[in-house]
Amino acid sequence: MKKYIKLIRLDKPTGIFLLFWPCSWGLLLGNINFSNNEIFYHYLFLFFIGSFLMRSAGCVYNDIIDKKIDIKIKRTRTRPIAAGIISTTAGWVVIMVLIFLSLAILLQFNLKSIIFGLSSAFFVILYPFMKRITYWPQLFLGITFNWGVILGWLAMGNEITLLPVILYTSAIFWTLGYDTIYGMQDIQDDIKIGVKSTSIKFQKKIKLFLSICYLLSFALFIALLNLMNASLISYLLAFLSSLILIFQITSFKNNEYKKNSKLFALNNYYGLSIFFILFVTTYNG
Repeated sequence: MKKYIKLIRLDKPTGIFLLFWPCSWGLLLGNINFSNNEIFYHYLFLFFIGSFLMRSAGCVYNDIIDKKIDIKIKRTRTRPIAAGIISTTAGWVVIMVLIFLSLAILLQFNLKSIIFGLSSAFFVILYPFMKRITYWPQLFLGITFNWGVILGWLAMGNEITLLPVILYTSAIFWTLGYDTIYGMQDIQDDIKIGVKSTSIKFQKKIKLFLSICYLLSFALFIALLNLMNASLISYLLAFLSSLILIFQITSFKNNEYKKNSKLFALNNYYGLSIFFILFVTTYNG
């Protein structure tokens, strides 16, 4: 089973949480004053399982589409499909099983959530091809990976308003930043084979680019807290949370790939901190 564990990246769970946190934010935002706790915690569990399943399916799909690219990159050439350890056919079978289980999770929500959740398939399918045609695949990932903000909000029976849209936009800028850091791991190989990314486009001004992305993300989150009439404690917690982003910017160095990988992983804790801030804000509301 080790090769399948590696195939679905279960040995690297950071991506599961980076997909899950936006879902949890949307659920919290949609449950202001904790008016429906039983459903909230039930849905929180379902979203976590769904995040694991969909992230796993996405990884296998990406490996199939990027098979010829992965074999040319040092970090990815040992991936099971690229290395020929698992066949493409077996990969598609795994995807079908994971999607079937994901659909079983999605069908437990309301109709609006089901329709909105299914619409994300369009972006999931297109994402692996973005690196071939644009320097902004990270932006496309942000749009895709944070779909759960709106989905979580809808799952709690709400109509789309400005609140989830602001949070969703904030999350997109956050992803744009952290995935640029992640992309620095393969930048030399990517340049050689012609793969595009924001890491390559802004490689000489990475810290400035990260600063802009994280500043916009944080500013939008503060705007959200203002609209929610958050207490002083929420703003204080938000400031402390921003230190995780500031640390990434100040600690980033172009050629220290292992260190940058650890900086990327710190975003799991940032996602948790935003969850805690929204928990405090909605509870106090």
